[in-house]
Amino acid sequence: MDCYTANWNPLGDSAFYRKYELYSMDWDLKEELRDCLVAAAPYGGPIALLRNPWRKEKAASVRPVLDIYSASGMPLASLLWKSGPVVSLGWSAEEELLCVQEDGAVLVYGLHGDFRRHFSMGNEVLQNRVLDARIFHTEFGSGVAILTGAHRFTLSANVGDLKLRRMPEVPGLQSVPSCWTVLCQDRVAHILLAVGPDLYLLDHAACSAVTPPGLAPGVSSFLQMAVSFTYRHLALFTDTGYIWMGTASLKEKLCEFNCNIRAAPKQMVWCSRPRSKERAVVVAWERRLMVVGDAPESIQFVLDEDSYLVPELDGVRIFSRSTHEFLHEVPAASEEIFKIASMAPGALLLEAQKEYEKESQKADEYLREIQELGQLTQAVQQCIEAAGHEHQPDMQKSLLRAASFGKCFLDRFPPDSFVRMCQDLRVLNAIRDYHIGIPLTYKKYRYKQLTIQVLLDRLVLRRLYPLAIQICEYLRLPEVQGVSRILAHWACYKVQQKDVSDEDVARAINQKLGDTPGVSYSDIAARAYGCGRTELAIKLLEYEPRSGEQVPLLLKMKRSKLALSKAIESGDTDLGEGKPGWMFTVLLHLKNELNRGDFFMTLRNQPMALSLYRQFCKHQELETLKDLYNQDDNHQELGSFHIRASYAAEERIEGRVAALQTAADAFYKAKNEFAAKATEDQMRLLRLQRRLEDELGGQFLDLSLHDTVTTLILGGHNKRAEQLARDFRIPDKRLWWLKLTALADLEDWEELEKFSKSKKSPIGYLPFVEICIKQHNKYEAKKYASRVSPEQKVKALLLVGDVAQAADVAIEHRNEAELSLVLSHCTGATDGATADKIQRARAQAQKK
Repeated sequence: MDCYTANWNPLGDSAFYRKYELYSMDWDLKEELRDCLVAAAPYGGPIALLRNPWRKEKAASVRPVLDIYSASGMPLASLLWKSGPVVSLGWSAEEELLCVQEDGAVLVYGLHGDFRRHFSMGNEVLQNRVLDARIFHTEFGSGVAILTGAHRFTLSANVGDLKLRRMPEVPGLQSVPSCWTVLCQDRVAHILLAVGPDLYLLDHAACSAVTPPGLAPGVSSFLQMAVSFTYRHLALFTDTGYIWMGTASLKEKLCEFNCNIRAAPKQMVWCSRPRSKERAVVVAWERRLMVVGDAPESIQFVLDEDSYLVPELDGVRIFSRSTHEFLHEVPAASEEIFKIASMAPGALLLEAQKEYEKESQKADEYLREIQELGQLTQAVQQCIEAAGHEHQPDMQKSLLRAASFGKCFLDRFPPDSFVRMCQDLRVLNAIRDYHIGIPLTYKKYRYKQLTIQVLLDRLVLRRLYPLAIQICEYLRLPEVQGVSRILAHWACYKVQQKDVSDEDVARAINQKLGDTPGVSYSDIAARAYGCGRTELAIKLLEYEPRSGEQVPLLLKMKRSKLALSKAIESGDTDLGEGKPGWMFTVLLHLKNELNRGDFFMTLRNQPMALSLYRQFCKHQELETLKDLYNQDDNHQELGSFHIRASYAAEERIEGRVAALQTAADAFYKAKNEFAAKATEDQMRLLRLQRRLEDELGGQFLDLSLHDTVTTLILGGHNKRAEQLARDFRIPDKRLWWLKLTALADLEDWEELEKFSKSKKSPIGYLPFVEICIKQHNKYEAKKYASRVSPEQKVKALLLVGDVAQAADVAIEHRNEAELSLVLSHCTGATDGATADKIQRARAQAQKK
């Protein structure tokens, strides 16, 4: 254990810091880091280097090269820089490289040097140029802040949703600030800058002077400033050699340290661990590295090479031409177990396990000591936690073996934490491998913003598909979130390989993906089309099981007829108010793309599409519908069209009649004589109704034949009604019903009686009784009850309330059904004698 803590350095009495090697860099740099623009992504991300010839007169004619490496120095991309001078480099949260140029343009590149997009930081920059820039990260995304030649600041808090904000002017600022940085407070980005001995804070509305509390006197300039990874703390390096550390709000001072060096440092970054009370700042000069905090002494390291610092969530990465190291505060669990002469339960358990492997009885002594103190559970938890903070697999295994050994002597220790730690370390060790080069710590891996999905995305960005799939299978992630998603990314990358034939690429993708759930062949085909491989896209679409998903891309590729076939296969024919169905979408696309004749010919070959288009035209384009019927010689539908048009479009009677005449001619051509005759009758009725309106007044147009007759009767024009019935051959029964109903509605009982006696009623007289009862006139109903035919007489007498006579008629008819009907109308109080009479008649009939 003494050897293990050899690289531990105390900072005061309460914290140790250690620096260990992540990788031995083998990237064969041609330039010193000091001669390059350098950007390293957090969370163990990639490193970008751009040699800066714009600062060297002798190399002004040499084009720079942009190189991108993994954290282990493995080359990922290299491209010749052909754009303008670059002021600053930085990585976004999505691991896209942002290159800020002097002219204010920001060029965005992928991890493998592929150009993604560009945007501008405003028109003002074109005139004044960019002097300096910062790329920063917030919870909303990655932002860019620039300082222009007019000594004004402009920033965007999220380059994914670009909204430029010009910051207020700093009073009296005539030169470049000695240092500046971006602060994020209350979800708003601010700029803190130093001008001589003064500090200014810029927000969206104002520029305000701020003073750090407790700052040592005699400061005439601030040479460097650094904000912590979480934007909670701020460090200021003054020209007096003092380092002030406090909260980012500049309201509270944490500590102040005199480093006795007045030269401006190359870099200054925070080195802190989440939930730790210790706060430390790492300051780098040309050949010296210093860790300072709330302690009278500092930790100092000698730098053999030009180095670069990368602040992380739980420490600082330090890389040079030959090595890549990690400096961090020793976690509490590791300190408890490994510090010299530690009697912590975890330390005792680790010793017990080692002695057990030696078959020594000391293992039992250590174990009994832990059990007597009741700290065995704590010892196991300490070993599990410490294993997560170790970088070397051998030490991880040693600590996990100790935890497993201690678990054997516990009855109810939940295994979840142990199993999860084993899984996490296996994943971490896999991605820390030199060939992968993502040196994540356990703390960063478990950080809320770096989920397993984000890690998988980063592996996909590096095109490490086999490893990503292995991790998904090992962690048993749902297929749609894991393997399927990665295979889809692999397929999208595969279609970009233009040195392989379309047939081979399509076959390889189908063999690998098959019917994997969650994979959309249409999305892969869209990527192929975006790469200019139209035929490959069509081949891939053939593997898409959902026909409707093929349609949008086929339309985009101008394969409209094929899109129509696929839309018909999908059966999506929705014409509702919501999103239209695919077939309807394709039809509208074809209509705009083809001339009218070709469009109609295409429809004739697709009956379902033609039917759907007709439905659309019935609501939207009536003239087109007529053209369709004419082209198909569909006289039956053409006649129906003209009938609808006569009522929908024409208001004048002449126009209606003309349209109906056209419809009748179409029906004759369709050999539908019934429809033609009915249309001609409607024309005659319309002319007659217009004449009736002219002669009698009132409203007759658009009434049906029956309603017209009824209206004439109600108006007292009985002869005209009878003449109309003769002209249109209305049957006598229907005419009698119409007249009976109309006279009853008028309550013209005298005329109704005359009508009933005019001749023998073809509908009988029971309807007269019923209609009178309906109008609540029993007196008139009795007049007709006696004239009802014998078979309907019982019903008529019951309607007028003559139960006794109805009983007599039923007994006379000897009809059981009529007897039961009368009996059902008898009430106990008034019709008791009638009911007895019916019962006696039934009894006599049964005796016979």
